[in-house]
Amino acid sequence: MIQKNWNLTGKKALITGATRGIGRAILDMFLELGAEVFLIARNPKDIRHLTDELAGKYPVEGMAADVTLPGERKALVSILEEKWGRLDILVNNVGMNIRKKALEYSEQEIRQIMETNMYSAFSLAREVHPLLKRSGEASLVNISSVAGLTHIRTGVVYGMTKAAIVQMTRNLSVEWATHGIRVNAVAPWYIDTPLARQVLKNLDYLQEVLNRTPMKRIGKPEEVAAAVAFLCMPAASYITGQTLAVDGGFSIYGF
Repeated sequence: MIQKNWNLTGKKALITGATRGIGRAILDMFLELGAEVFLIARNPKDIRHLTDELAGKYPVEGMAADVTLPGERKALVSILEEKWGRLDILVNNVGMNIRKKALEYSEQEIRQIMETNMYSAFSLAREVHPLLKRSGEASLVNISSVAGLTHIRTGVVYGMTKAAIVQMTRNLSVEWATHGIRVNAVAPWYIDTPLARQVLKNLDYLQEVLNRTPMKRIGKPEEVAAAVAFLCMPAASYITGQTLAVDGGFSIYGF
């Protein structure tokens, strides 16, 4: 029973933004735990490189797509319909940011962040809903951020989108529970990824981050991946509507 509950054997999973950083860590962990994965990223070269690297070792396929575009989302759903006919797991991981003060954003920049981080996640969830419902025991995990739980210096628009992801998680968990779909979110703090390193190369800022993190270190991508994998396992079958902070204690560290 323990072994059955703590793996993803036979699960059909879709992961967006899966070629690098947290998305790549989720991909690797899912494959090691027995899932069959279809991955999406915008760069065709990244997709080809990754699928070639993993070919023969794990059941993984992918396609280059921009999930902010309705036509490309629909093409993806058609492929999954033909390939699997159901979907057990969706991980909404795609995200981006532009760090500015509130009054400095252009209208185009605001829309770009919102469409990438929030609207695409909600739209993709809706479009794959029939496939998730067919699973009977599906799991949707949204990658939010501690920026959606409290103020950090990532910019107001990013924080708005990540807070929206948390509320989307709560609402869908209630609305879709009777469809056999659990919906949860993971909210990371600074994780050792190429994007985070660009910010943390400022050593003064890095020290401030560490000072506000009780565990006194930056997180690892595989630590976020482990939280995502757990939420998708049978072991987590009574957990829905929750946001799990993977943050070394940052979000609960008061004065």
